[in-house]
Amino acid sequence: MLNFERKGNGKETLVLLHGFMENLSIWSDMEPHLSDQFSLLKIDLPGHGQSDILAEVHTMELMADEVKKVLDHEKLSKVHLLGHSMGGYTSLAFAEKYPETLKSLTLFFSTYFADDDEKKKQRIKSYRIIKDAFTHYAKAGIPNLFNSNEKDILEGKIEIALATALSTNNMGALACVKGMVERTDKKHIVENLEVKILVLAGKHDNAVKTDMMIKHLPDRTNIKSYVLDCGHNGHWEKPGICAEIINTELLHNLPKKLVL
Repeated sequence: MLNFERKGNGKETLVLLHGFMENLSIWSDMEPHLSDQFSLLKIDLPGHGQSDILAEVHTMELMADEVKKVLDHEKLSKVHLLGHSMGGYTSLAFAEKYPETLKSLTLFFSTYFADDDEKKKQRIKSYRIIKDAFTHYAKAGIPNLFNSNEKDILEGKIEIALATALSTNNMGALACVKGMVERTDKKHIVENLEVKILVLAGKHDNAVKTDMMIKHLPDRTNIKSYVLDCGHNGHWEKPGICAEIINTELLHNLPKKLVL
């Protein structure tokens, strides 16, 4: 079973899925700002943190099934599910397979679009360097995931992100990259899922095509989106604002769209 941690005694369970080359520790800056109405379930996805590598290819569906096993083990039948980046892709796969389990779905600096051909080629080219020169791969990529306009302010956070990435098993990372190449477009999930869908995105996100994603969000009353003045890592760049939005949207209601 995947490694996980539970925290808090709130009546609403918020499941937190980290992104690629991350682990459940990434939520530490946001946690103090999240409402005590939430009980948090933080999970290490396969091949990350303290969770084992499960296959040569970690498809999003495989990872969604493993998340469901944790929920079943903890006897959780209805949860709020939030996924950052790759965790968002896993959350969409989960929503497709287990929609009856969800109270809400939050795409946290993630996207429902599949990789385009160029992105797939980039990922495939990265296989060898992830296998043979993982430290170089992480050091080259991690800083670019933060708002380039605030690199000096965010230096400490970038160092934490890099240390987290370097603690990841490189073969676990490789299995997930292979899975991300295979993932399919999930816009139909966003179009048809009946529960609340919350989208948090970064104005300076180099990993997600924020403008295109927000533009093509279905015009449905259950979908709300926020574009923040940050890069790909809102949990490190804007933890207080992100938590405030999550608290308000999942526990209350606000106007449909807001740019912060």
